[in-house]
Amino acid sequence: MRTAGFVAPEAKARRQGSTVWRFFKYLRPYRKDLPIALGLVALGAATQALGPFLIGWSIDNLIVPGNVRGLLFILTVLVVNYVFGVQAIRGQILRVGWIVQRVLAQLRQDIFLKVQSLPLSFFDRSEAGDLMSRLLNDVNTVNQAFGQTIAQMLGNLFSLLGIIIAMLAINLQLGLLSNLVVPLMIITTSLFSRWARERFRVTRRTIGDLSTKLEEDIGSVKEAQAFNRVHLNIAEFQQLNAANRDANIQAVAITAAFLPSIDVLNTLATAGVLAYGGYLAVTGQATLGVVTAFLLYVQQFFRPIQILSQFYTQAQSAIAGLERIFALLDEPAQLKDAPNAYVMSPIRGDVTFENVEFGYTPTQRVLKGVSFQATSGQTIALVGPTGAGKTTIINLILRFYDVTGGTVRIDDTDIRCVTQASLRRQIGIVLQDTVLFRGTVAENIAFGHPQATQAEIEAAAQVANVHDFITSLPQGYATELGERGAMLSQGQRQLLSIARAVLVDPRILILDEATSSIDTRTEALVQSAIARLLQGRTSFVIAHRLSTVSQADQVLVIQQGKIAEHGTHAELMAQQGVYANLYALQLGSAASTEPIP
Repeated sequence: MRTAGFVAPEAKARRQGSTVWRFFKYLRPYRKDLPIALGLVALGAATQALGPFLIGWSIDNLIVPGNVRGLLFILTVLVVNYVFGVQAIRGQILRVGWIVQRVLAQLRQDIFLKVQSLPLSFFDRSEAGDLMSRLLNDVNTVNQAFGQTIAQMLGNLFSLLGIIIAMLAINLQLGLLSNLVVPLMIITTSLFSRWARERFRVTRRTIGDLSTKLEEDIGSVKEAQAFNRVHLNIAEFQQLNAANRDANIQAVAITAAFLPSIDVLNTLATAGVLAYGGYLAVTGQATLGVVTAFLLYVQQFFRPIQILSQFYTQAQSAIAGLERIFALLDEPAQLKDAPNAYVMSPIRGDVTFENVEFGYTPTQRVLKGVSFQATSGQTIALVGPTGAGKTTIINLILRFYDVTGGTVRIDDTDIRCVTQASLRRQIGIVLQDTVLFRGTVAENIAFGHPQATQAEIEAAAQVANVHDFITSLPQGYATELGERGAMLSQGQRQLLSIARAVLVDPRILILDEATSSIDTRTEALVQSAIARLLQGRTSFVIAHRLSTVSQADQVLVIQQGKIAEHGTHAELMAQQGVYANLYALQLGSAASTEPIP
């Protein structure tokens, strides 16, 4: 399902009416190269405009009088002229293509940097497939339009201008007659442009939906087969594919109607020049050479227009893609550091929540007046039902989001007063769903500390109880894991994640159900590694299996965005409250005296 996250930025891009101009601003670093490219474009246009003039002049001054020597000279001039023209066109294509490809590379870089800087709230309401479509499909559409044909477009625009000037200079009356179709062409192009732009916006949106569907289904093939949903996925894909097909057909239908309209104008202009030029020639007001030159100019006049009309189809699709790209670039960036934010010095690890309020949307609060204190070296267990706010507390410690009320402090410092990079550098995290990346085992362990030596990487792996497994691999630490470490088991991926956290040596450690979904033998290795990792660090452990938190210094029972109970495992069991009830249900112990809300 498509979210509404981009609606406002896209509407803003359309209101600005300057999408192409904004794209051309990327040309600023190439100000010194542009005059060379434009000079080659102008030279090519001049050679094309000179040809018909020389032919017409030769008819009147050389062919009719029978001057063979002069005719041979003019033929030589024509050959030289067209050779220069071909070289100029070749040079302009190379130069303009060189510039545009660098502009597109910068555009891709800007998109990637923007995606990396966006806040988590943006990804909460956006789809990965649509973002990939903007980075790949939309930029590729811009490349096809501007990267491959913009040099030809510029050349034809200059040629058109040169032809108009030449026609008006040779014979003002015939020149004005020939250019009567220009206003009609402008009106026609404007109307078709408006209609086509709307249709191509739909095509860019539908290809984004299609990319999202592909990304989801390719990543969940196993689940689709297990739940016998393959036929439903195929049907949904066919529906989205048909929507994209229909949108493209409607867009092509508009551009297909545009081309015959240009041909009609071409025929009218040619007939007008032939009729009126013939009249002027018969009455002696114009020579045969002038009329011939004008007929050649009229054909040249519409050749650039026909080429531009072909470019027009690609340009409309590219502009629609640019609107989506600039809408993404206009998204507000991540939480910004305060103007006077400073680098956080090495911390002890005290964490304090003071009456913290937070909501992912303005209308729904997730945390409601949460207060607690964790002293350095303590292990804090967060338990409670799904959606109670446990993960939100972790996100606020990492400052993935800013609190809407209250304060989060580390060592008596409001985390909003320090830079985010220096804050997160001192926090390690081991997630339930371990994320590994394409690359070697060593590179994955050193993900948070790329400068680590091989000895440091191996030492971290030994602490995480994964060194022996790594050395048993074909290339040891140099073994390529493949996409998301698919060749490893869940437990092996979890041990690598623990080694990654060991290597960065954080003062605050976050564990999000790190022992779920693994077998008993591997769980023992993970628990042993975690025990070593916890030593001397402030740790926050999110656990749904309450047996894993019995040794925690504090247990916070989160319920409906509030701390319902807190204390040690023994204290909470003695209270016979919510925690004791949950513990009894999980382990099959005696029933609690308080029902679970």
